[in-house]
Amino acid sequence: MPGTLTPLRRGTLTPLRRGTLTLSRGGTLTPQRQEQRDVATENEVDPDRPWVTIVWDDPINLMSYVTHVFMKVFGYPKPKAEKLMLDVHQRGRAVVSSGARERMELDVATLHGYGLWATLAQD
Repeated sequence: MPGTLTPLRRGTLTPLRRGTLTLSRGGTLTPQRQEQRDVATENEVDPDRPWVTIVWDDPINLMSYVTHVFMKVFGYPKPKAEKLMLDVHQRGRAVVSSGARERMELDVATLHGYGLWATLAQD
């Protein structure tokens, strides 16, 4: 309970939360409440922005294997799968799918199952 005081030993009171105690004119200790602000952060979810699946470059998987995975998982034709694979290889990452968050979570988990490094982010 905010502002509750706990006796440590007889005659000593300590606040449960950080803050200061003020002695009022009547000799009563009262905790001072700290102001809390609502601060917008970048981590807030905007339902109107789609989510994307990002595949990251790794030193393990062969380029031909990454192309194969893109074709198998997403049904991409070979030229598109090769282009995405080259983006991963040359730029370090590529966005391979976009849509609802739940679907992108499934795509990321599927790519992890194939041994690729993948994450999701809001576009």
